[in-house]
Amino acid sequence: MMDRRRLLAAGGVVTALALLGACTAGGDNGAKGGNGEVELSFLTFETPNLNAAYWDAAIARASAKVPGVKIKKLVAPSADRTSYVKQLDTSGQMPDIMAAISVSGFAQSDKLATFTPTELNEFVWPYVNTIGGEIYQLPYNTQTIPMVYYNKDQFAKAGITAPPKTYAEFLDVCEKLKAAGTNPIVLGGGGKDTWADMYPLTATVATEVYKGNPEWLADRVAGRKTFAGDPGFVKAVQKVVDLAKKGYIDPVGLSRSYADTEKAFREGKGAMYPMGSWFPASADSDKPGFEIGVFAWPTDDGSLVVPAYTGGGLSVSAKAPDVELAKKWALAFQTDKSNLDAIVKGDGAIIALKNYQPPTEMGPVYKATLAIYDEAVRQNAVTTAFSQENGDASLPPGLADKAALGVQDLITGKKTAVEFAEFLDAEWAKTK
Repeated sequence: MMDRRRLLAAGGVVTALALLGACTAGGDNGAKGGNGEVELSFLTFETPNLNAAYWDAAIARASAKVPGVKIKKLVAPSADRTSYVKQLDTSGQMPDIMAAISVSGFAQSDKLATFTPTELNEFVWPYVNTIGGEIYQLPYNTQTIPMVYYNKDQFAKAGITAPPKTYAEFLDVCEKLKAAGTNPIVLGGGGKDTWADMYPLTATVATEVYKGNPEWLADRVAGRKTFAGDPGFVKAVQKVVDLAKKGYIDPVGLSRSYADTEKAFREGKGAMYPMGSWFPASADSDKPGFEIGVFAWPTDDGSLVVPAYTGGGLSVSAKAPDVELAKKWALAFQTDKSNLDAIVKGDGAIIALKNYQPPTEMGPVYKATLAIYDEAVRQNAVTTAFSQENGDASLPPGLADKAALGVQDLITGKKTAVEFAEFLDAEWAKTK
């Protein structure tokens, strides 16, 4: 549920529509009902994994724990929940509680309530996305972005007996797959799903940049770094360029929607699928005709690096009719065991709450993904995920979308690695 806009949706196309003029949201619109209940509007989103039934059941469980609240559910009309909240805010209808929005901009404008250290006590990573030292979104869920999911049958047919551990081995795997007539890497990015082309770059930025300097993006925000002026970043981009030049990434795939990209992998149209850790929910519940394995995107030296994003929870409007009650309800929603189990089963969530254990019946792809993440945590080998950062050290609003369009130019040969880095610097400058 956390893709800040896109990955939190984690299921594809939003199916429900909400009309802007029909919404009764927060601020002055919140009121007490005849029975003394406080009505709070709650902006959700719907995906094939997180459908209306999921939200209705989760809302009911939280409401049972917080008497005196009546929830008015709103559904975002597209995957871009943050822009929708901006529209609502402009018309004085900002929702009281919001799921998985990007808080940047709202927080600095004092439009969101903050959560206290006591309220965050149950969370494993309470301060991963601070803005000015404050937390404006409950950090309840981690997603690895990406892992590499692979078709074990196609690996075997190409004579590959084990997943690669070093980047040189990864390139060898790609070459063997290509020689066997198999498309090595399935990628998408068509239509509104341009974000889906980012994962090879997100992976290489983790291995080439964030691995050595976890504070690299904070340095970029402070003006101590630039994209084009950093050899490590240019090297990360060049790796993506080289994968495309060698034919390991099929540019035809860039026209695929997110849903069609997953379908292509399921239909055996490629051997490796770099995707977020929500994919196991689909892979385990609707198994394809082959066994799926998973590995972390390899580093040059074979050390483990796992890019991840933690956050994606609920935020509360600073103008909710009862802010403390809204926060209490948000915490009840976010910490309810049944709610957590439901999103683990439905969306492959890795829950970032202390002492939480996922349902024992989770499938093999989820368990394998979780095992890699847990090992990365043990080794202190988790980095942030490029383009998914949230907080003080994050890309300016809109730049992630520009980066995704730029990646298409990398894969189709329209931009070199240096040109792409210069493009990001130029777009960053426009946000000032």
